[in-house]
Amino acid sequence: YRDLHTFELQAPTRLIEWACGNRVCVAGYGQSDGNEILQLIPPPTLLTKEAQGLCPERDFKVECGGFSERPVYSLKHVPDTSLLVTSGPPDSSLQVWQVSAEDSDVIRSVSIIATENGTEQSWAKIATISVRAPWVLHGSRLDRVQITEVESRKNVYTADIQGKPNVFIFGKVEGSEELSTLAFLDCNTLLLCCATGRLCLADTRQPQSLVEAMSVPSAPCTEQWCMGTRHGAQGSEPSSQPVARLSSRGLLTLTDLRKTSELLALAKARVPSPGSGAEFLCVSWAPALEGYLAISGFDGTVHVYDTQGWDSSGREAEPIFVHKGHAFGGAGGSGDPPLVTVHTWHLQKPRTLLSAASDGSLHVWDWVQPCGKC
Repeated sequence: YRDLHTFELQAPTRLIEWACGNRVCVAGYGQSDGNEILQLIPPPTLLTKEAQGLCPERDFKVECGGFSERPVYSLKHVPDTSLLVTSGPPDSSLQVWQVSAEDSDVIRSVSIIATENGTEQSWAKIATISVRAPWVLHGSRLDRVQITEVESRKNVYTADIQGKPNVFIFGKVEGSEELSTLAFLDCNTLLLCCATGRLCLADTRQPQSLVEAMSVPSAPCTEQWCMGTRHGAQGSEPSSQPVARLSSRGLLTLTDLRKTSELLALAKARVPSPGSGAEFLCVSWAPALEGYLAISGFDGTVHVYDTQGWDSSGREAEPIFVHKGHAFGGAGGSGDPPLVTVHTWHLQKPRTLLSAASDGSLHVWDWVQPCGKC
C-alpha cells in the first residue's frame, strides 16, 4: 500500500457515494428501524490532488447525518444538488433526502417518490443525472423502469414494452426480468442490466423501444449478474466506453455497445466459489486509469484487474492487487468473516479506492503500482 485509512461505522453499510465537495455518503442496511445515513468528510490527504506526505489527521469526520426507518439498499447523490435518493425494502418506492446547510448537522427526509407498482416487493435500483433537471432512473423489473424528476416527483419517462407492436427487441426479452443495475449513458440513453446478465438499451425519446444489447455466455440459471459502466473523456460517445459485467461465479465480460454481436473480452476472476446469494456483487471501472476495474462481493477482499490484453478465451485473469484489509478486520455481526459489501473509486486519485464491509469497517486505500507497469 501507498496509503490506508480506516473508519469504524456503527452498523454495516452497503453504500458509498461521492457527494458535493468530495464528501462521502454511507448508509446502513440493517433490518431494524433507525438505519443511519451519514455524510463524512474524508481525511485531508484525500481532499488534495497531490500527495502531501505525512498528515496529522488521518480519520474521517461525520459532518451530518440522519436516520431511515427502512434498510437502505441503494443510495445516489443527485449531481449539482444537495439531495440524496435512497431505496430499499419492503417495496420499490424511493426516499428523497436533503443534506442540510452549514448551520445544521441533520440529513432530513423531504419526500417519497411512490411508483405505479409501489407494492412490488423488490426494492428499486436507481441511477441519477442532472442535465435538463435532477432526474432519478429507477425500477425493480424490466417492465417497470421509469424516470422521475426528483424535486417535482413528475414522471418524465416510462419504458413501456408490454403489448406494443412497435417495440424493437432482438432476442427474447422477458418484461418481468429482475434488474440488477441501471445507468445513464447520457441524458437520452439508458442501459439496464438484468440479474440474468442481459443488457438492454433504451432511449428516453422513444419510450416504446427497447433493444437488447447482448446476452451473456451460457451459464446456470441460478447465476446472478451485475454491471459497471465507465464514463469517458468529455465529448466522447458514451457507447464507445466498454460495459463490464460480473457474475456470481466470477465471470467477467467486456462489451462494446457499438458492436454487440461479439464480446470484447471474457475472463474468469480468481474468486472463491459463490455463496448462497449475490446481493453484494460489485464491478466498477477506474475513472482515471484506462482499462482498470475492481470487483468485490465474494469475500472480504477487493480485486483490481488490468483488462488491457484480455481476450475472449475465458481464461483466469491475474489481479494486479488484492485488498485484504477487511478480511483481517475480525468477524462481522453474525460471527461470520467480514464480507465486502461495496467499493468505489476516488474520482480524481487514480489508484485510490473506498470499500466497506459487513462488520462496519470503511477503508480508503491506495496501492503501489507493480514494477514494470506504467
